[in-house]
Amino acid sequence: MKSDDAELSRFAFLEKAAEDLGAIDAKAIYASQVFVENRVPLKCKTGCMGYGKKLTCPPFVPTADEFRKILSEYRYALLVKFSSSANANPDIICSIYRYWLDPDAPPEKKETADLFWREYLGENKRILLAMLELEKTAFNAGYTLALALTNGSCRLCENCNVENGICVHPTMARIPEHAVGVNMKKTAEGAGMAIKFPVSGNPTPMALLLID
Repeated sequence: MKSDDAELSRFAFLEKAAEDLGAIDAKAIYASQVFVENRVPLKCKTGCMGYGKKLTCPPFVPTADEFRKILSEYRYALLVKFSSSANANPDIICSIYRYWLDPDAPPEKKETADLFWREYLGENKRILLAMLELEKTAFNAGYTLALALTNGSCRLCENCNVENGICVHPTMARIPEHAVGVNMKKTAEGAGMAIKFPVSGNPTPMALLLID
């Protein structure tokens, strides 16, 4: 869905660039339409294996309160939706982590869960590279504080350099939206780009570009 707001129409070039980079949809919105909630990073702490293991994840990134202040300094954002080749089997997806991680899970279900995650997580770098290109495009158009947030935890390194506290890919690594409290489900729904949960068929991961 393209933006029909006169002020936001200036970002049509970014919406087109996103689609040229493989996105299935992109829409410019006001930064005030991005929902940030303190409860979102709590899901990272209570349910994510990446918590504390990556410098782009909590507790190494701005808190939701800190990010809310940062977001208030931006005027615009670009929501970008991608497609994934992974297939969310309805019999597996509702217990996807259990079938993936539990060594005692039924072998056929574990195999299906493994395949889903390999394909889904394999898209992370493609999405990251697309968002970095959009960030550069916005920067070169004069939006010098443009900053990409990406889908899913960073996978540039097999093991993050957490012990030394210094990212070895600082020009490429970007923070996942949910890590700083962005409720992407609510944000996408408000922008008319709803994400379906529970996932069925091919997932549609989303990323966010802050623009100013």
